Amino acid sequence: MDYSSAPAAASPSDNITIVGAGCFGISTAYHLLKRGFQNITIIERSDELPAKDGSSNDINRIVRTSYPDPFYAQLAIDAIKSWKGDVDIWGDSYHESGVLVVGGSPYADQSYISDVQNGLRLQKLANSAAIRQCFTKDITVGEISHGYLNRDSGWADAGKATLLLTQKVIALGGRLISGKRCVKLVRKDGKTEGVECHDGTIIASSLIILAAGPWSPSVFPELEYKDRSHATGQGIAMVQLTQEEADRYREVPVFTNFGTGFYCFPPTENNIVKMAIHAPGFTHIVNQISTPRTVITHPEDGLFIPRPYARRLREEFAAVYPELAKKAFSNTRLCWYNDTSDGDWIIGRHPTDSSIFFATGGSGHAFKFLPVIGRVVADAVQGLLEPQLMRKFAFDREMTHDTSRDIPGMTREELDTNDLCGPEI
Repeated sequence: MDYSSAPAAASPSDNITIVGAGCFGISTAYHLLKRGFQNITIIERSDELPAKDGSSNDINRIVRTSYPDPFYAQLAIDAIKSWKGDVDIWGDSYHESGVLVVGGSPYADQSYISDVQNGLRLQKLANSAAIRQCFTKDITVGEISHGYLNRDSGWADAGKATLLLTQKVIALGGRLISGKRCVKLVRKDGKTEGVECHDGTIIASSLIILAAGPWSPSVFPELEYKDRSHATGQGIAMVQLTQEEADRYREVPVFTNFGTGFYCFPPTENNIVKMAIHAPGFTHIVNQISTPRTVITHPEDGLFIPRPYARRLREEFAAVYPELAKKAFSNTRLCWYNDTSDGDWIIGRHPTDSSIFFATGGSGHAFKFLPVIGRVVADAVQGLLEPQLMRKFAFDREMTHDTSRDIPGMTREELDTNDLCGPEI
């Protein structure tokens, strides 16, 4: 594809359908509506918003500026300005707890250099004694050799923020249809003119934006999308604290180890500490395509996680907060993402069908950009995205295998449904 000139631009009068009301979809709808687009329809498979098994519906997500890539670093700064400043949209969904970055890796080192260059409020922590200064004396912290604290970062209540932006989209005139699964594209003379839902409903469109997150590879298999990204399940676990414990740990920063992928959060208002590992994850192959396996499709064990993964979570948690790691898990969840091999998103038109537009491939790091990711998509829809970003996010780009999900000793595996566990390991 030639990226030297802008593609055909969509017009504000065009009839646009967005498939998926998660991070990409709802942010794109918001930014298009704010730019004067008048005919925006969002189709969401779930009858509950945000979808209870969607990755954009969770108790927290890290909001950090620490990226070695200058584009993502600056976009994160822009997002945080909105998280903090646009309280009419986000309310109290953002919490600037700071993010403690540890783990010796090129990713961590380059992220620190980027944060320094961007003039952020940083505290270099040269040894374990310095790291302990980030916590009050009544908190037991494991031996962590070095890192840095980024005070201009924190976390967001993902479910709350997604719901608040959804309400804004509806108030701006967006048409949101819930409880309908898209099953195929409607084509005439080789051109896509709409989508058909599971109940036979056909929704005509001049442009269809596929923003279905981890369902993107499987929702329209005729697009031959499966080699561009994969749905991966990422195990998370939670610990329920007592009120006294939560009060002691309330002001701790988000912890993230770029070397092992482990991260955990301060307690929520319900006194829950969540932890996970940003790792290669697990596939679930159905009809040769990795497809999310969730509490909706598998009510009995859709929240369970692989047993070996649960043990590793426990070990990583103990290395940070040994006192809390003695507590039983209160909940588990396999959270599904749409991962590209290079970690960059997929934003742009299908190379052979200009009526199809992609806004997906979040790769486990998109949610922090909820306030602004739709701005990037809207620029692309209107033909305003810079050529270098068009290349970066193109559907048909050549993908490398250099991503923050590359964790030593961990490889992507097919989910073994015979070795899953809930809170009881």
